Amino acid sequence: MTMDTQYKRPSWDEYFMEIAQVVGKRSTCDRGKRGCVITRDKQILVTGYAGSPKGLPHCDDMGHLFNETTHEDGSKTQHCVRTTHAEQNAIAQAAKLGIAINEGTLYCTVTPCFICAKLLINSGIKRIVCAKKYQAAIESENMFRQVGIELSYFDESVEQYEKQ
Repeated sequence: MTMDTQYKRPSWDEYFMEIAQVVGKRSTCDRGKRGCVITRDKQILVTGYAGSPKGLPHCDDMGHLFNETTHEDGSKTQHCVRTTHAEQNAIAQAAKLGIAINEGTLYCTVTPCFICAKLLINSGIKRIVCAKKYQAAIESENMFRQVGIELSYFDESVEQYEKQ
């Protein structure tokens, strides 16, 4: 039996990010197949993906429901508000199952939005690893910096949504 000398075992960050990307495939909003994984001590605690609240119609069924947001810098972005974000669903799953996520690390496909950032801060997440930057990430990045949450990216490029 020969050993494969070319194989490189993924780092923990690579491993959990790949899982977050697979979780995102369950999303029911085609605008952003978002997924996340919350871990602590190299163990998965919970996962979440973007989807409508249980029992309500999904974007895949009904189409998107947009709200426009004006940011501090005056820029405007459109957000689909039919779905619950991956991070919100992961936090809700942890609460429902009685799993503490304090001191955890969150792996997600893009920078958490402003609302998710506030929830993550208050839930005690200490580290966030993102695949890419979200188009409206500046406010979240500023909050994470202010409270001392470590934020890192696999890819510094910005994920842009199509205008709808």
